[in-house]
Amino acid sequence: MWGRRFLIYWSVFDFAQKESQLAELDKQIAAPDFWNDPQAAQRISKSVAGLRADLDDWRALEGRIRDGLELAGLADESLRPELETEVAALEAELEKRSFAAMLAGPYDAGDAILAIHAGAGGTDAQDWANMLLRMYLRWAEAQGFTVEQVDMTEGEEVGIKSVTLAISGRYVFGYLRSEKGVHRLVRLSPFDAAHRRHTSFALIEILPQIDTDTGEIQIDPGDLKIDVYRSSSAGGQNVQKNATAIRITHLPSGIVVTCQNERSQNQNRETAMRVLRSRLFEIRQAKKEEEIAVLKGDYTKAEWGSQIRSYVLHPYQLVKDHRTDFEVGNAQSVLDGALNKLMEAYLRTAESQKHT
Repeated sequence: MWGRRFLIYWSVFDFAQKESQLAELDKQIAAPDFWNDPQAAQRISKSVAGLRADLDDWRALEGRIRDGLELAGLADESLRPELETEVAALEAELEKRSFAAMLAGPYDAGDAILAIHAGAGGTDAQDWANMLLRMYLRWAEAQGFTVEQVDMTEGEEVGIKSVTLAISGRYVFGYLRSEKGVHRLVRLSPFDAAHRRHTSFALIEILPQIDTDTGEIQIDPGDLKIDVYRSSSAGGQNVQKNATAIRITHLPSGIVVTCQNERSQNQNRETAMRVLRSRLFEIRQAKKEEEIAVLKGDYTKAEWGSQIRSYVLHPYQLVKDHRTDFEVGNAQSVLDGALNKLMEAYLRTAESQKHT
């Protein structure tokens, strides 16, 4: 059974196309002038590493399936426990590979910017935003991804008003695009003297990290207002004597990006520009999608009431994704970073809707 499934997933992965793509990139790397443009060279090298890793994984899986079929053909009862263990492992690996094969969007394999904004709910909402920050940090750690905190605004009493993270790793954006939208929390408020049930909201933004050398987003330096100031901690206390934090205002759009990661001024400037490119790209994509939706007659404005997922901690425990109706009864496990099942349910649904 899993032999046939492997062939199906192999066709979805399009092995031949990936090999052809890798061969073409290897030719570019072999060119004498390849490193004349270091940024382009790094981007291509990163793509090659990812493609080669995917191809090697599929080749290894093919070898395991052939070995398993040979083992099954021996029909020796003494080998049954070993065969059953291998079958279970292959099933799990096939599920993982088949899902990764669906992440074929232009930015799915790349890095992402994740931003969390506290919404309606006051102190509870700011605490909820902080809970979501912890959840995504734990998820990223479990996946082996690298997380860089770009900027954070603390809450007045507890929690955070907003935070921006740059997350790097294979298929980070592909996974995280399932998280974009409003997340709702229902619980007994620890900040209410009467211990009543409160509903809090937070908005999650997910943006692909756009390389500077792709030419997709051109930024005129004359359109930028750049301010330099001292990084500060909670309560507004200065944590550095030197001014290293950067605030960039893109005058045509009004977008403001800050980075105060307590590093050098140049590093913070580069990071802020990376976030600005991603935000400008998102605006351009949103306009395109809105135009298409209007033409199709199914445009609806995104508002706070249209939450994508609810996390209920009282009077029962449940996490429910409203786009797929997928539910997890152990809400605490999700808040501890066990997000993959929710992510995969959404992405599989989105993939199936493309073909309907």
